[in-house]
Amino acid sequence: MTAITPDTPVASRSSLSPPGPRGPGGAPTLRTARVPEDGMYEGRRTLRRLPEGTQERPYEHIEIAPQGRVIGAEIRGVDLSQPLAPALREELNRALLEWKVLFFRGQAITSQQQRDFAANWGELETNPLLARGSSDEVVRFDKGGSGTPTFENVWHTDVTFRERPALGAVLQLHEVPPVGGDTMWADMAAAYDNLPDTVKARIDGARAVHDFIPGFARFYGPEKLIPMQEQFPPVEHPVVRTHPQTGRKMLFVNTSFTTHIVGMDREESDRLLSYLVRQAHVPEYQVRFHWQAGDIAFWDNRATQHYAVDDYAPHRRVAERVAIEGDRPF
Repeated sequence: MTAITPDTPVASRSSLSPPGPRGPGGAPTLRTARVPEDGMYEGRRTLRRLPEGTQERPYEHIEIAPQGRVIGAEIRGVDLSQPLAPALREELNRALLEWKVLFFRGQAITSQQQRDFAANWGELETNPLLARGSSDEVVRFDKGGSGTPTFENVWHTDVTFRERPALGAVLQLHEVPPVGGDTMWADMAAAYDNLPDTVKARIDGARAVHDFIPGFARFYGPEKLIPMQEQFPPVEHPVVRTHPQTGRKMLFVNTSFTTHIVGMDREESDRLLSYLVRQAHVPEYQVRFHWQAGDIAFWDNRATQHYAVDDYAPHRRVAERVAIEGDRPF
């Protein structure tokens, strides 16, 4: 056997490798390889923030400071401690639909004012699976060095195990760590837009089962979870949801709560779900927010997934969230 060394002549080294594919007349051709249709590829992505055919319109009552290409905007010129005039509420709703998550710096409002603001969008939701704050509608997250379990550091959409998942949520940070503790959001309409046509065809009309057990079983024992099973049985939602106000199609599966696609065997369902939930990981679809105490984020839970980065222990991170009841996905 001939040894290959750095001093081996080029011709001798190449002669030891199989010749490349050749076409008619001996001309070299490109070799073929099987490319999985559910792979993730580099290249230009479609980044469309507004529904197709929608024109940009100016805002008269708020100032918009974009934080991302398709998702995330800081709203300036609004005091959330005060009741919203109808015109202001209408512009904030339009901004929410257009940017999917809105950020308000330095508000430092009370829990009651936070509830009052959220109630402009509907009835408030309660969540018995999470720690209660100042009222049934307020969820309190007090994390860091205390050993309190962290539920949020995976890409997810809130409470999709409900028949009517939340429309949106209003989160205020009361105590922030000296470093870390950011939250990220992903635009699931952009994620759907960039799926290959073959994948869109596979999931058109498909439905998936959502269950609270996978998201909470690692943190709670049976004594906590069993009584909740009757209140929150598994539910089915479309894999592709249509936004009830914008009409956009969005991926509506997530790591925390989606267990399988109806009608598929387990192996096929697991592989397809793995591919679909990875779409939230694409940075072009994301915005990342660095918190300061008193900041508020208001996101459209129908159109986004989010991820709370758990990189701040042993420091504390204290937040309160109010969620708004939603509708049945279609």
